[in-house]
This record gives sequence, structure tokens and C-alpha cells, in this order.
Amino acid sequence: MLKLAQNKRVNISGDIELKDRLVGVQRVVKVTKGGRAFRFSAIVVVGDEKSVVGIGLGKSKDVATAIQKGIESAKKNLVRIPIYKGTIPHEQVAKFKGASVLIKPASNGTGVKAGGAMRAVLESAGVKDILAKSKGSANSHNLVKATLKALLELRDPRTVAMQRGVTMDKVFNG
Repeated sequence: MLKLAQNKRVNISGDIELKDRLVGVQRVVKVTKGGRAFRFSAIVVVGDEKSVVGIGLGKSKDVATAIQKGIESAKKNLVRIPIYKGTIPHEQVAKFKGASVLIKPASNGTGVKAGGAMRAVLESAGVKDILAKSKGSANSHNLVKATLKALLELRDPRTVAMQRGVTMDKVFNG
């Protein structure tokens, strides 16, 4: 799976209310001497819509179990994303295998301008205004992982200001 940054991991507790979104279900067929064996894989995104998001993959012989396994897997991989005024702090590009994504901050009222797989991750993370573009592969598994990778590479404005020795007022007001 995707290696998650240790400092951005979130431990699940009772006070976090997570909402899950099903990104996609794929039917996998194994042809054997006795016939065809069907299995399903489901990719799921969970988040609290307040900067915590996680992705998970579940596989099983039936769809409902695959989705449930995906939700459990996603809850184990929660991370915190820096969100500033409903958008992301800066532009970011990320690549995962064949999928490449570009995410840009947008002004208030723009909404989430993104495709299906990217939209699920961004809305679950709680981003309200963003411009996103996927390049390369349209594989939903790789798009979800590339989007999460881009979000993990974002830097929090407060942290950057502290590293540079300036105040937040000076950063955003000139």
C-alpha cells in the first residue's frame, strides 16, 4: 500500500465520527477447470470531513464483505491533512504508478472541481474549495493513492512560518 507519514497518522477514538465513501467495486474472475470463480475488490475512503482521511482496500467472495473489509482497512490508515480556510495551503503534484494528479487551492465558493475518485478523497478530507486534475492513468485505485500522496506532501502554513521564524500575520498580510 502507500507508506504514510508517521507524524500525520491519527489514532481512531470514540469522538471522531467517520463517514465512508465507496470509490469502486471490481469483479475479479479466476477461470479454473471447474468453472469461473468470482471475487470482488472494493476501494473505500473514510474521513471526518474535518482534515482526517484514510483509504482502504477490501477483497472477498461477496461485495458486502469486501466493502466492510475496505472500511476496516481505511480506519487503520487515517492521516491528518493541513487545510487552511477550506482549501489546501499550496499547489501540489504527486504521482503513484501510472496516475498523476495536480491539486491547486481555490478561492472561497469554488467548490470541489475534481473527478470521481479524487473527489471522494478530497470531500472526505474536508476540503471545500479546490481545483484538481488527473493526468495519465484513470485507474481508480492509483488515483486515490496519488491524491492521498499529494495531500500528505502538503505543508502546514503555521509550521512553515515557525521554521522561518515569522508570524502568521506577516505571512498572510505581507
